[in-house]
Amino acid sequence: MEKMQPKTIVLIGILLLGLSFPLHNEISAEDESGIQTVSFHTENQMTLQKRELPDPVPRFVYDTGLNFEYPDAVRGIYVTGPSAGGSRFEKLTKLLNDTDLNSMVIDIKEDAGILTYKPEEGSPYHEVGRNYIKDPRKLLETLEEKEIYPIARIVVFKDSELAKKRPELSFKKNGKVWTNGKGESFVNPFMKEVWDYNVEVAKKAAEMGFQEIQFDYVRFPEGFEKRDDILTYSEGDYKDFEGDNVQKRVTAVTDFVKYAREELEYYDVDVSVDIFGYSATIAEAPGIGQNFTKISEQVDVISSMIYPSHWTSYFDIPFPDKEPYKLVSEYAKVENERLGELEDPPTSRPWIQDFDAPWLYHGEPTKHYDKEEVEAQIRALNEHGINEFLLWNPGNSYSENVDYTP
Repeated sequence: MEKMQPKTIVLIGILLLGLSFPLHNEISAEDESGIQTVSFHTENQMTLQKRELPDPVPRFVYDTGLNFEYPDAVRGIYVTGPSAGGSRFEKLTKLLNDTDLNSMVIDIKEDAGILTYKPEEGSPYHEVGRNYIKDPRKLLETLEEKEIYPIARIVVFKDSELAKKRPELSFKKNGKVWTNGKGESFVNPFMKEVWDYNVEVAKKAAEMGFQEIQFDYVRFPEGFEKRDDILTYSEGDYKDFEGDNVQKRVTAVTDFVKYAREELEYYDVDVSVDIFGYSATIAEAPGIGQNFTKISEQVDVISSMIYPSHWTSYFDIPFPDKEPYKLVSEYAKVENERLGELEDPPTSRPWIQDFDAPWLYHGEPTKHYDKEEVEAQIRALNEHGINEFLLWNPGNSYSENVDYTP
């Protein structure tokens, strides 16, 4: 995937032909061919000619020393830090080697703001690092050897650790850092210091050898539009933004994605963003600041989270968790239409469901997601021309005997 427009650079090549340097010299006028000559009162001459470099000019980018090929289509799984650095890793790599799966999305900065490896002492991230992945470089070398495509997941604005350490970068209620119903805190997308905090983590992941940086929780907290007036927070550079609060949030979130992609250009990595599936079905999600089209314009890959369990009655489907094929098929129609409006659309790579959702069922058996349900979602995507996908299971326990190219 191209990341830079070709540039043509005109150079003046200087060819020295046995040149000597006496004290006096003179420059003649252009001859009939338009080539300028320089005479030095000797029999030797120097010719100045216009030359063009090949088009395009190769970019100088960061070299990790690792070599990964982009798969025919990314078919990946989610891997936590403990799984990547523990005994489960061997089982997961075997799953990929034995099937048509080929990629891993590995937590580098996870939901609480914890880094899954331990940075060196003196690093601003040392205190939030955990030694789950003891040797990230060795992990990447193993993935290279097994031809598994590596994607680094970085959770951005959901960050209890940073909010606790730097309350001024978060949202406050009654003088204390606000938490949601699960006790989780977010940091403020209006604050560019928060942007840089996460982009620097992304750069470290790129230096390790990850081929793609996947940003998750690129948004304000859910339901923020209902708390906008009761929370205290800085609006940073967006204080004088001309527009309503919805557009202010949308602009800040989109600007972060654009900034992150520009900052990562040197590392020659793809940039992807996880986004709520319903964001593609509306103009924009008013509280959280996600505009599907505007974010899609700034990324290489867009990964909508379209788990059937996460939808209420939608697309005229009363209970989407019970109808995975129909839900994904209906969503794909909408997404294709939205991406089709873009001049240069990103690759679509949705997150699909490989887990049960017992919290949806009250007094009736929970629908079990297994081989049939996973294949149904993949088939629905494929039928609409979407050939890439990611499987989510929070415990990294994936269904067996699945045909991933049905």
